[in-house]
Amino acid sequence: MTVPLLSRFRGAAPLRKRRRVVCALWALPAGSCLLATGAAWAQARPDDFIARISNEILDRVRRQRQELLANPQRLNEFVGQVVMPHVDFERMTALAVGRSWRSATAEQQQRISAEFRVLLTRTYAGAIQAVADQKIRLKPFRGDPADSEVIVRSELIGTRGDPLSLDYRLQRQGDAWRIYDINVAGVWLVETYRNQFASEVNARGIEGLITALADRNRALESRKP
Repeated sequence: MTVPLLSRFRGAAPLRKRRRVVCALWALPAGSCLLATGAAWAQARPDDFIARISNEILDRVRRQRQELLANPQRLNEFVGQVVMPHVDFERMTALAVGRSWRSATAEQQQRISAEFRVLLTRTYAGAIQAVADQKIRLKPFRGDPADSEVIVRSELIGTRGDPLSLDYRLQRQGDAWRIYDINVAGVWLVETYRNQFASEVNARGIEGLITALADRNRALESRKP
């Protein structure tokens, strides 16, 4: 699902391809609510958490793929209910906006978050089309499982092409792990958004960023079949 994030934020083709993989894969591991209680996952090592939910959700999406693809509304609901509750969305948005986040008013922060959430939901929903025969292979975990923030490194294995590196930044929040950034083939998702958003803010300010996000969401909405 190679949809530019915003109409004026077009990168080189390889970056757009990586972003497609980012969106497809980041959407999947966040569905722990379907698999176990928060308390159970809090007791798990972070690398075990990523391995188990990645493989189980990949399997679930493969089994429901036709149903999800046939019903765009069902697809959006799947992402909203399964993915978003397990992403540290507030932190991700603040990191993506960068320094300008602090200068934005509370009302502007709320509007940015709302538009960004809609954009990601639709982006991830479209990315489910990319799910096929992929599997996750974890690399040796080099952090401390007791830390509150860790990086879990893995590879995406398919029947075609070389393995694709796939790293997660996780934060422990209460009884659950939350994903707040992902790196695909050397590209961190938050950094990609930050660069795009900074260009928009520099050109048109915070209100310009909000308008650009809203315009992009309207464009995506108009493409519904």
